[in-house]
Amino acid sequence: MFTSRRDFLMRNAWGFGSLALTSLLLEDQAQAGAGQSGVLSAPHHPAKAKRVIQLFMSGAASPIDLFDHKPFLDKHHGEESDFGENVETFQNGLGPWMKSPFPFKPYGRSGKMLSEVAAPLGKCVDDIAFVHNMVGKTGVHSQATYLQATGFDRPGFPGMGSWVTYGLGSLNDNLPAFVVLPDHRGFASNGPKNWGSAFLPASSQGTAIFPQRANPIEDLRPPATFTTSKQGDEAGLDLLNRVNRRYQENRPGDSRLEARIRSYELAAKMQLSAPEALDISGEPQHILKMYGVDRLGADYPSEINAPEEIEYFGLKCLIARRMIERGVRFIQVWSGNDNGFPRRNWDSHEDIRRDHGPLATGMAVGAAALIQDLKQRGLLEDTIVLWTTEFGRMPSTQGSKGRDHNPYVFSNWLCGGGIKPGITYGPSDQWGYKPLDRDNPTQVYDIHATMLHLLGIDHERLTVRHDGIDRRLTDVHGHVLHDILA
Repeated sequence: MFTSRRDFLMRNAWGFGSLALTSLLLEDQAQAGAGQSGVLSAPHHPAKAKRVIQLFMSGAASPIDLFDHKPFLDKHHGEESDFGENVETFQNGLGPWMKSPFPFKPYGRSGKMLSEVAAPLGKCVDDIAFVHNMVGKTGVHSQATYLQATGFDRPGFPGMGSWVTYGLGSLNDNLPAFVVLPDHRGFASNGPKNWGSAFLPASSQGTAIFPQRANPIEDLRPPATFTTSKQGDEAGLDLLNRVNRRYQENRPGDSRLEARIRSYELAAKMQLSAPEALDISGEPQHILKMYGVDRLGADYPSEINAPEEIEYFGLKCLIARRMIERGVRFIQVWSGNDNGFPRRNWDSHEDIRRDHGPLATGMAVGAAALIQDLKQRGLLEDTIVLWTTEFGRMPSTQGSKGRDHNPYVFSNWLCGGGIKPGITYGPSDQWGYKPLDRDNPTQVYDIHATMLHLLGIDHERLTVRHDGIDRRLTDVHGHVLHDILA
């Protein structure tokens, strides 16, 4: 009976990792670790960074409750809010002014004010550049998340990691160039579309790994019940190659099949390398403690019960460091999902203290450990760490304890890889409602342009012709933030 290519792929998908492994083990070992080049034969200019770790807080983290201190709100807490203009909010969160439920104090030589739940970052504030005048285009989570992740506020565009991978290629031959570590409880708004390749080659899309799950990488290994012989592997691989060649001949220019073939080859290599990269059992106890992975001896902020959140985020940050060491080019670490209640994201409409307390503590412990660990290993100098969220939260109350969406101003922070350390750039106004200088805000395009610049890429020159338009990560916008460059 005739078997279609589609049926063959579906019936045999479980075994492709082992089939590819049989072939790959015959390759010249000298090729291992060579990586794959991107479309740029050379950087546009000398690069200061090779890699990126992006920490994405899904649901809209509130900078005025973390690291953008507003004494005005402390002084006028409970008074009727007055912004001096009509304000449109997402859920009419225009109650009285509300101070942060978390006390602030200064840290580091820079004296950066951090809240109680962000206090672990105090160990490395002098390595960080805070940008407090970010503005967005929308207060809708899905659109705003797209904007931060892809440079566009609608679907159909490649993620930032895909652009970097497309341009620069891989630094390793055994792991993906672009790895995504989602929240283990589920995806953020838009899910995998945030790290999809869209019109770029399919091989540039992100590979999702869930370190906290029993099966961190789906379909990496065949089920235990699957058995095959060496001869069967070789025969199946030969048949698959012939079917693939015939398919490709009839569809020139279609990158999906090539990406699928590469994914099977990469899966075979990952069978050997990924388990080792995800295995933290060999890490010394002081490293596990620093990341909060051991749940023992950590100095948690008072009244914040967050050991699980610390372990969740800390483990992803530790895995990110291990993958950076093994040549992964771009890593996204996500905090927060989109799965309703009890709320496990940063969308704190009802109660800032309840939601932000555990999540922020977990984020701060993990991020601080990551920065310190990269620094002590000599990796921070050519690795950019970027902290991102889709928008901020209003300085007025929603209900009695929550905050509504605020796309009018929010924060990012960056460190490492050519970033000027220990500075604050672009302040927000006294309320934390809009940028202090409303004529010169910072947009996501500027962050993206700056990161590409540090990677040796001119953001205006890395383009792809799609639907008659030369598309790029920064659309038709963006300028490099030279004031935050070392």
